[in-house]
Amino acid sequence: QVELVESGGGSVEAGGSLTLSCAAAPDIYRTFCMAWFRQGPEKEREWVATTYPNNQRTNYADSVKGRFTVSPGNAANTIDLQMNNLKPDDTARYLCAAGDCVHITTPTRVRYWGQGTQVTVPS
Repeated sequence: QVELVESGGGSVEAGGSLTLSCAAAPDIYRTFCMAWFRQGPEKEREWVATTYPNNQRTNYADSVKGRFTVSPGNAANTIDLQMNNLKPDDTARYLCAAGDCVHITTPTRVRYWGQGTQVTVPS
């Protein structure tokens, strides 16, 4: 069983928008916090955003606050990451993650990872 699958990456001009989606196995979606991370070229994996079960709360990294929004997707057991006003520094592979809420921002404590989807914003 594939636990997390991302989609929606691509290349977009600076200032543009893109929406990523993550489809989760139902048990994972129901039980754990869901998060987005990203990893740029020669950079460490960076936490981007978190949504809590039942959409009780969302948190964002300062670097994306006000530009990115995480929300339930249209399909069941999915979350979306709406990215607006994209910048070249946002270029990275974006990965969906799931895990215990208290540890979800720490990559080494994540329980489940998706394969990732590439986002490129040319400078």
